[in-house]
Amino acid sequence: MSKKAANNESKKYLKRLWIIYASFFGFIILLFTCISLGLFGFMPTFEELENPRSNLASEIYSSDQVLLGKYYIENRSNIHFEDLSPNIVNALIATEDARFTEHAGVDMRSIFRVIWKTIIGRDQGSGGGSTITQQLAKNLFPRDENLSKLKLISIKFREWVTAIKLERNYTKEEIIAMYLNTVDFGNQSFGIKSAARTYFNKPTDSLNIQEAALLIGMLKAPTKYSPTQNPENALRRREVVLKQMEIYGFISKEQYEDARQKPIDMSRFRVQDHNQGLATYFREFLKTLLNRKKPIEDDYTDKESFKEDIDQWNNNPAYGWCNKNLKSDGTPYNVFKDGLRIYTTVNSKMQRYAEEAVAEHIGKELQSDFYRHWKGVKKAPFDNRLTQDKIDNIIMQSVHRSERYQSLKSANVSDGDIKKIFDIPVKMKVFSWKGMRDTMMSPLDSVKYYKWFLLAGLMSVETQTGYVKAYVGGINYKYFQFDHVCLAKRQVGSTFKPFVYTVAMQEGEFSPCTRVPNVPISFDLPNGDKWEPKNSSDYKEGEMVTLKEALANSINWVSAYLIKRYSPGPVIKIARKMGIKSVIPEVYAICLGVADLSLYEMVGAINTYANKGVYIEPIFVTRIEDKHGNVLATFVPHTQEAMSEETAFLMNSLMQGVVESGTGARLRGKYGLSNQIAGKTGTTDNNSDGWFMGSVPNLTTGVWVGCEDRSVHFRSTVLGQGANMSLPIWALYMKKVYADKSLNVSTTDKFSKPLKPLSVEIDCDKYNKDGHPINFDNKNF
Repeated sequence: MSKKAANNESKKYLKRLWIIYASFFGFIILLFTCISLGLFGFMPTFEELENPRSNLASEIYSSDQVLLGKYYIENRSNIHFEDLSPNIVNALIATEDARFTEHAGVDMRSIFRVIWKTIIGRDQGSGGGSTITQQLAKNLFPRDENLSKLKLISIKFREWVTAIKLERNYTKEEIIAMYLNTVDFGNQSFGIKSAARTYFNKPTDSLNIQEAALLIGMLKAPTKYSPTQNPENALRRREVVLKQMEIYGFISKEQYEDARQKPIDMSRFRVQDHNQGLATYFREFLKTLLNRKKPIEDDYTDKESFKEDIDQWNNNPAYGWCNKNLKSDGTPYNVFKDGLRIYTTVNSKMQRYAEEAVAEHIGKELQSDFYRHWKGVKKAPFDNRLTQDKIDNIIMQSVHRSERYQSLKSANVSDGDIKKIFDIPVKMKVFSWKGMRDTMMSPLDSVKYYKWFLLAGLMSVETQTGYVKAYVGGINYKYFQFDHVCLAKRQVGSTFKPFVYTVAMQEGEFSPCTRVPNVPISFDLPNGDKWEPKNSSDYKEGEMVTLKEALANSINWVSAYLIKRYSPGPVIKIARKMGIKSVIPEVYAICLGVADLSLYEMVGAINTYANKGVYIEPIFVTRIEDKHGNVLATFVPHTQEAMSEETAFLMNSLMQGVVESGTGARLRGKYGLSNQIAGKTGTTDNNSDGWFMGSVPNLTTGVWVGCEDRSVHFRSTVLGQGANMSLPIWALYMKKVYADKSLNVSTTDKFSKPLKPLSVEIDCDKYNKDGHPINFDNKNF
């Protein structure tokens, strides 16, 4: 072949080679263009890259910026790069993508390494070629399960394109943060923020080298390398990550040696769920409040309940907020998915003190007293006047309300088989004040077991703002889920008496020092019978007593005297002005507290006295933000004038007498509280309910204690009265609050007097024996 022919042949081959080369790259460009356009399957749009779909947990914050808990389907909370510990970033890059800062989303060097070593060299331990950005693309837009190899290759290409788009639209720092927000760390922890809280109970910016290495090591397989389930695997994997950090210069050899020697510390590990942490009852109540739907009358069998709920829907912005307010796409807000930030009025320190006070009094003292009180008594702990049939009926009602029973009924299990199941002992964990107990017990016996426990409710409100600072709905949310602050309505006993006295004070006929006869009062009932209330003690029976003495000692005859004078109507009217919305029967017996009211209502009403006669509706939320921090809603309490400032001051004076020398006197003696306190105890029939309502100048707190069933109670008023069941919780809580100077609640605070002179004398020493003031000059008051 001639030289010219050889050159022509060479050019021909070279031309073909360039055509093949150009065709290959043309095909690659066409392929990825088609992929980018979504012709081979779903590709995220720019808007979807800007706003990737994920279930973000809504976070509930206290007024002092402590995370109280979350509402979630996935326990996922986003975090910004600046909030990450450098140790986390370094561990991630060293382990997952050492060339992260050098590539543009797809690392061709790593891909060729994988092809050469894994496919050609068959080295299965050579590692993967996916960059952090590619892994982010995979996490944001997850693959389907059980894909064919062809589909898997197609998806892999799409992830490459998505990764390149991500690199074009986000900084490297944003990609790191987005990736760490999407990954699963096990134990219901999605994202690094949740994982740091679950495993180490600390914010992400505080993670040290070994903690960061442990968490990043878990990304390869959260269960296999879990420090709680497989601690030996986790330790080995942590060392691999630490070694990678040393190899790539993120830590020194000394730091590596120091970190690898330290044991894995899981002492602060706690799975974040709805049954644990601070304010569990409050968080559950708030979730329900925000998610309420507009009440439909036909859905209610109790029309009074409908009236209360529709009033809340119309007048309380927080009630049903998620369904009253729509997102830009026209759908309601979802607290489980939308990543809302809900800022509450609760103070985390006061909440903790309240929960501790309940546990300290009931768990360490009152429950033991209850056990001893009923030991060896037939039919215990039920009232021995009940027949066995009635007791069995109460037990069965509780069985039918149980989750186990409801689940079996939903599975169409027959009543006979359910009864057999409830009689068979099984392994279970039960609540005790000494910790959870593992035991063998039949479900029926467990129902009976829980009947023995005394329950409690506490709510504390800031006087002038109406902000609820502490909310304890029970003794343990996991085992006793009924809320005794807002949901439960129990007879209020003598804590209702202040409403009766308020009518007397505002009419101007009486002062705290006015003397009235402490004698029996009789009422003619519509059916022709007579009702004659009895006193709970013989204090000064048959004598003249001041109203201050009468309220302090909770004298029933004097309350009856007052309501007979003014009738039930005005008393109910003043209670309504003070925020009571529940049904109050228009009968004379309300003077002794026969109405069933909630603790929430009672605290709001009693707070009116300390707030100079202005009722301020207690509120729970100050604002709600979206996941970007934009304010969606702010909340302010509803207020209304309920009585004159003078009437409120006079009532405060009366209620201070309860603490100074009446049924609340143990606050002074046993608990050593010498500051100004206006209070009222309450005890219902058979000691079924014990109450204490107490106000100091800037805080009103109410406590209720009782059992689930009113037929379970102390048989002795000494043990079952509000002064013994509830008052100690109030005292323990307030002592803790006073001891914490950061709360600015001081024992030196005073109730403020009205600016205008009083129209009555309140110094009872200035009255003669007939109850007339001596040398009264209202200019001096």
